[in-house]
Amino acid sequence: MRKPGRWLRVGALTLAAVLGAAVVHAPAAAAESNGGVRVMPLGDSITEGTQVPGGYRIGLWQRLAAGGYRVDFVGSQYNGPSSLGDHDHEGHPGWRIDQIDANIAGWVRNTTPRTVLLHIGTNDILQNSNVSGAPGRLSALIDHIIAAAPDAEIFVATIIPLSNAGQESAARTFNAAVPGIVQSKASAGKHVHLVDMHSVVSTSELIDGIHPTAGGYDKMAAAWYAALRSVPGSLQPTGGSTGTALIGAASGRCLDVPGSNTANGTQPIIWDCNGNANQRWTATGATLQSLGKCLDAPIGAAAGAKVQIWDCNGGSNQQWSLNANGTVSSVSSGLCLDVAGAGTANNTRVQLWTCTAAGNQRWSR
Repeated sequence: MRKPGRWLRVGALTLAAVLGAAVVHAPAAAAESNGGVRVMPLGDSITEGTQVPGGYRIGLWQRLAAGGYRVDFVGSQYNGPSSLGDHDHEGHPGWRIDQIDANIAGWVRNTTPRTVLLHIGTNDILQNSNVSGAPGRLSALIDHIIAAAPDAEIFVATIIPLSNAGQESAARTFNAAVPGIVQSKASAGKHVHLVDMHSVVSTSELIDGIHPTAGGYDKMAAAWYAALRSVPGSLQPTGGSTGTALIGAASGRCLDVPGSNTANGTQPIIWDCNGNANQRWTATGATLQSLGKCLDAPIGAAAGAKVQIWDCNGGSNQQWSLNANGTVSSVSSGLCLDVAGAGTANNTRVQLWTCTAAGNQRWSR
């Protein structure tokens, strides 16, 4: 297992920028893989984790593991501590947008990521490299990622702050263009999503005026994790699991999204099992998803409240425990999925109720 090349910043921004552009990377080690969903952390030294080896990838990996997600970080680079379960990444210290763009097709071809986490642009500013053209270069880079991996979910972050006032002003100007770039791709039907990373880390959480402290990196990890969980499918394989039915013990009927209606607030029912997509539920982490929506317990729900489907948002009210006794309980409320009135007929609604483990609360998969 090779040791990654290190880029040591010496404090002065101009010297850091010059040295960064000249970094030579060692050949990639054999990639680590657990067979999980391939996620590419992509960017510069902030992705690599300069000052705190592993950077945000440490906290992100730990959150994903705790949430029950099986993820395979991918990339040609490798670094980080033992607390980081997968050390692969595509973070290149000192690299600008154009340098990433020149290599992206090969990286994507070699690793076929399902999801890409992109934080890039800091070195364009540090090196004063045609800063006004940086948004255009970012847009082109995103287009090239899409061309190489059209089904991938691409999360584009605004860059974190810089301590130098002039460079921070340039960073804010660059960041102001990012939402429009992302929206233009999304409006064209591309799988591109914005992550506001600039507001997550403060300049007081920068070690050297550029790179976060361990706490700052962990805040980045939390932001990435929330973004990933908000997009159904970003942590699922392309064309992956179609899910399984949840079959009521008392009725023998399946948990069903009526009419395949994906509107927020739609209340599931039980219906004769038919194998259709609106009866297939995928356990992703602690969520249960069907038709791209999450099973959701309304915030503050009491016994008798409806269960519903809703846009996935990572909240605890969308987390469920599949219990050994066959019940499915809400993490936020502690209430169980319950067929109302112990009914067994088609179209009987499913609600939340105090857990009793009765037949109308037990489900098999």
